[in-house]
Amino acid sequence: MRALMFLVPLALTIYAFIDCLNTSEEETKHLPKIAWVFIILLFWIVGPVVWLIAGKTRRSAAGASGPGSWQRNRRQQWVAPDDNPDFLKSLKDDRKPDAEAEEERGRHDGTNPDDKAPPAS
Repeated sequence: MRALMFLVPLALTIYAFIDCLNTSEEETKHLPKIAWVFIILLFWIVGPVVWLIAGKTRRSAAGASGPGSWQRNRRQQWVAPDDNPDFLKSLKDDRKPDAEAEEERGRHDGTNPDDKAPPAS
C-alpha cells in the first residue's frame, strides 16, 4: 500500500510532464509552456493536477473531435509520393541537370540526343 502511495503520484507526474511536452505552445493556457513544465516538476502532486485541469485547451465532446476523427483527418492529409505534385516536380528538377549534360555531350559528339537511330534489322 505504501508503494501505491508513491507510484500513483509518480505516474501522474510523468503523464502530465509528457502531455505538457507534447502540447504545442498555442494550446497551453494561462502560462508559457516552460512555466508549466517547472510547475509540474516542482509541485509534485498539485502541479500535474493543475496542468490537467487548467493548463491545456481541451476540446469538447460536443464538437465530435475525438481520436477517431483526428485520425481520419490525418489520413486524408497524407498523399502517396506518386500523387504528390511537389514530389513529382522535385524528380523533374533532379533529372534536368542530367538531361542538360546529355544534350551537351551530344553537341560535342556532333549528334543530337533527340535524333533517334533507325531500327536495325
